[in-house]
Amino acid sequence: MRGPRGLRLVEEGLAGQLHQMLPPARGPRGRRSASCVRTAVFIFIVTFLWLQLHMASMSGGGSSTGANGAGKHGGAGGADAENSLHEFLNAVPPHLHKFLLGRNSSLANSTEPPPQPSLNLTMVRQAIEQYNAYQVVLNEGRLGPLHNDSLVIVIQVHARITYLRHLLVSLAQARGIENVLLIISHDFFDPEINELVHSIDFCKVMQIFYPYSIQTHPNEFPGESLGDCPRNIKKEQALKIKCLNAEHPDLYGHYREAKFTQTKHHWWWKANRVFDHLEVTRNHTGLVLFLEEDHYVAEDFIEALRLMQKATAVHCDKCNILSLGTYLKTYNYYGDSKNKEAAKAKRLGHSTSNIPPSWNFEILPTLYQQYQKAEVTQWMSNSHNMGMAFNRTTWREIRQCVKYFCNYDDYNWDWSLQQVSQNCMPHKLHALVMRGPRVFHIGECGVHHKKANCNSTAAISKVMKVLHNAKKHLFPSHLTITMPAKLKKTKPLRKGNGGWGDLRDHQLCYNMTVKDFVLG
Repeated sequence: MRGPRGLRLVEEGLAGQLHQMLPPARGPRGRRSASCVRTAVFIFIVTFLWLQLHMASMSGGGSSTGANGAGKHGGAGGADAENSLHEFLNAVPPHLHKFLLGRNSSLANSTEPPPQPSLNLTMVRQAIEQYNAYQVVLNEGRLGPLHNDSLVIVIQVHARITYLRHLLVSLAQARGIENVLLIISHDFFDPEINELVHSIDFCKVMQIFYPYSIQTHPNEFPGESLGDCPRNIKKEQALKIKCLNAEHPDLYGHYREAKFTQTKHHWWWKANRVFDHLEVTRNHTGLVLFLEEDHYVAEDFIEALRLMQKATAVHCDKCNILSLGTYLKTYNYYGDSKNKEAAKAKRLGHSTSNIPPSWNFEILPTLYQQYQKAEVTQWMSNSHNMGMAFNRTTWREIRQCVKYFCNYDDYNWDWSLQQVSQNCMPHKLHALVMRGPRVFHIGECGVHHKKANCNSTAAISKVMKVLHNAKKHLFPSHLTITMPAKLKKTKPLRKGNGGWGDLRDHQLCYNMTVKDFVLG
């Protein structure tokens, strides 16, 4: 078994060999042959790196079991997990079972990064650098190159592999998915997630890695630096102890927390990367759809996007963003009966963790009686940030407002985007929104939300049930556009939610618009 030093030497030697193997830059004629060679080399790199990282994990003697005895990605375990597994396997075609079956054949619930063995940080950084440098598009040889007007889907992924598995299952069942380029944007390097992504065979797929993550910078900015000010320290005290960012608390007097600032950084980096820095999308003029790992799509979402795009060209020239998902008040997670049960348990001093969620979907399915309706509205960050799509023209207007996005004291990318829309863009963001959602949010717990019961399988089961009941209403032949006589004005954003007062975050965000920027 090689030690860390031996692994680095092998990695460095491999890098030199690969540099000689890769062909020089070519024009359009040599692109296909170059792509084949790059793909072959990339597969070799991925296999080698995965094996070496796995060996490093084993040699580190670390255990991937958390304090509660759960597996690598956390979990419910026991009979309930087995029942959930069988339920989902029975609900999807057999050829998609591979996306649901992990290494331990379980459906663990995970809302945080798994406890990590001692992965070699240098190797992780090198692997990320190589993924981003080679820009290999998997399945391109079999499914053909990306057309300039084809749909590009970008998924922002952290470490919640359970949700990602189900999102992939829903994507795989969508009509027209074989023509899509799926770009998975990671801010956490994990061999099991990489293995899952490499198993995707229903469309072209590329992986990109946010290179300034907490994982790759655990003890320095953009992670938590040893000299950073504690979140709740008063500014006067911060100035006395001379912590690094003492001069720049947020508007509520708090100092930065890397786990929150990372999400906004990642969103801005991936948008810049996809529109401006990737070779495969250099000439792309079509839509880019933004999803997250805890979303779930209807099987006609691509067709719905196509109809929406056609409708805007005829009926709404001001619409520059399309929204497939909305947050509906009918998503009553626990339902009245379960709320009463939980309240009673609390009064008696009993735990509520064993009370399963009971979703209430009595109203939601009726929306699909309006299956062919879409409405025009001003884009709202808290309503239209899920399953949204726009093209390069809209992106260029957003990018020109980089300072408004990067200097706004709010750690949320969507609130920052609304700041851009209201105060900078020459054409404010107007959305065409499907009345019957085609993208659903299945993540009950995560960075921003903590609940006593984080049962992800309950959320997924109910969304699948809704889509099953609405099946006859999907794939409309046309859309009916609802356009109010006077659009309701959005309330101006007075101030943000904070968490973004550190000037280092402003500068890092701003620098991401520069193609060759490297963090110092």
